[in-house]
Amino acid sequence: MIKMDRASQERFRSRVRGCLLGGAVGDALGAPVEFLSLDRIHARYGPDGLTDIVTGGDGTSPVTDDTQMTLFTVDGLIRASVRSDRGVSHPPSMVHRAYLRWLDTQRLPAPPADPNGWLAAQPWLYARRAPGNACLSGLGSPGMGTPEQPKNPDSKGCGTVMRSAPFGLYPQPWLTAEKVFDLSAECATQTHGHPTGYLAAGAFAAIVRTLVDGRDLRAAVTVALDLLATRTGHEETTAALHAALAAADGGPPSPDVIERLGGAWIAEEALAIGVYCALSHPDPGEVRQALLLSVNHSGDSDSTGSVCGNLLGAWHGETALPPDWVAVVEGRGTILELADDWAMEQTQSAHLHGDHGPYTEWIRRYPA
Repeated sequence: MIKMDRASQERFRSRVRGCLLGGAVGDALGAPVEFLSLDRIHARYGPDGLTDIVTGGDGTSPVTDDTQMTLFTVDGLIRASVRSDRGVSHPPSMVHRAYLRWLDTQRLPAPPADPNGWLAAQPWLYARRAPGNACLSGLGSPGMGTPEQPKNPDSKGCGTVMRSAPFGLYPQPWLTAEKVFDLSAECATQTHGHPTGYLAAGAFAAIVRTLVDGRDLRAAVTVALDLLATRTGHEETTAALHAALAAADGGPPSPDVIERLGGAWIAEEALAIGVYCALSHPDPGEVRQALLLSVNHSGDSDSTGSVCGNLLGAWHGETALPPDWVAVVEGRGTILELADDWAMEQTQSAHLHGDHGPYTEWIRRYPA
């Protein structure tokens, strides 16, 4: 637990809420155009492309597996933290078990009679929203992938990046950018074993971690590049981030620039596009424009929207997010509840865990 004054706790919670909500909003915004080319987006929505969030018959805008897995990442990390004061915590194992609970949501029609923890009891999470093949196969095969024996060693899909923002949501000085880089990269090998896949996830976590400290996005990318330079196999991720920085400095933002950065189906491209769009509209009053830019392209629009939203929310805090989009995003109550639980666990855990005797309600909520 980190001792923080009240103002610092409020800023931290705003960034945590912003990161998780922003990712969900970007995910939901991009979901309807995920598999459409830019020409088809224009044909369907007009010359300006998608200009507003799309809602269904129930008035909400559905999220995808990007948000689902992100939430289970948080769940696993909270459980690892709960166990840490008992001296028996291995965060990658706890995250892996959380991902197995997510895998259950893709196989079952509804929560089981005895769900493991409160998050797994949320019915809306049991919708199957085009989960990635590497995530399904990596988690569905026996054993846990590790850096020494990764799952899907040739895969570098964006399924690593889109779920990894929570690894960066630690308050200063609990975990450094380097430590969250390594933790995120290690957990990415549970599904994707190509160096670009797991190093892009590590870089994303390090960027989020630096934003949580109050630094700006360009400085955060520099931190990630410095960390990447010391890792074997970093070249593709490093080149993609440099391309994003150059594109942001190269002229007015446009979908054509995104097309040159890639389709975002692979990890380093998704990260680069999210960074480019956030840097192209860096002001807190421009979050709407940044998110629209991040999804209007031929590629994995929900993932780039999610990454961009994670970055902007962690950078500017929750109140910078478009309130009309936040109001309709699927699962908003669950996302906020989980975000607040994370913030409390990191700053007030001594008041939640109790002694080492009878379980408290908090430990029933996050069973180890």
